[in-house]
Amino acid sequence: MRARYSAYVLGLDDYLQHSWHPSTRPPRSIETQVSGEGIRWLGLQVLQHQSTGSAAAEVEFVARYRMGGGTAVRLHERSRFVQEQGAWFYLDGQHLG
Repeated sequence: MRARYSAYVLGLDDYLQHSWHPSTRPPRSIETQVSGEGIRWLGLQVLQHQSTGSAAAEVEFVARYRMGGGTAVRLHERSRFVQEQGAWFYLDGQHLG
């Protein structure tokens, strides 16, 4: 989770694509919009994490960002990850508010 957040902050679109599971990965153009210019990431707080199987986990987090000169946005999500061949992949997330 922290690695993906850092990739958003640094605009590392290739890492974001590679760490997103192929079965749920959006087209590159959508991902680039999320990590693109004009977005300033303000912080990440991991609220909880838990194993949900031998090769699966969930992470609940709050990330804050600002677009342009607008007000800060709070993204509260529970993300699902799966491990395959030693690498962790983001599957999807449920927005919590």
